[in-house]
Amino acid sequence: MARTERHLLGRLRKIALALPEASERLSHGTPAWFAGDKRQFASFANHHHHDEHIAIWLAAPLGVQEALIEDNPERFFRPPYVGVRGWVGVRLDLPEDPDWDELAELLEDAYRLVAPRKLVAALHAR
Repeated sequence: MARTERHLLGRLRKIALALPEASERLSHGTPAWFAGDKRQFASFANHHHHDEHIAIWLAAPLGVQEALIEDNPERFFRPPYVGVRGWVGVRLDLPEDPDWDELAELLEDAYRLVAPRKLVAALHAR
């Protein structure tokens, strides 16, 4: 299937909104996902501020951003604004398909990083 923006965003929504009490709303003009309506854990970026990527930006635990970028600098990058807080960007517009299992894991890790304890417990319980 062609990886249009609509297709990519639909796949990301399905993964993110399956997390306990996850919600979506616009943040800085782009779709973003929140744990329990409060803390943002991911954001869709379609040429945000005229950069060259269609990507997702994710909260990441300490050291993960650097490790992912070092391992695959074509796919992973340090996004503007939130990269200084450890967030990592994942390019979705490369010739090869995104690894959806890996993206699901990264989204879950991002969620776990910012979600309240009760929501993390609900995640573990499912």
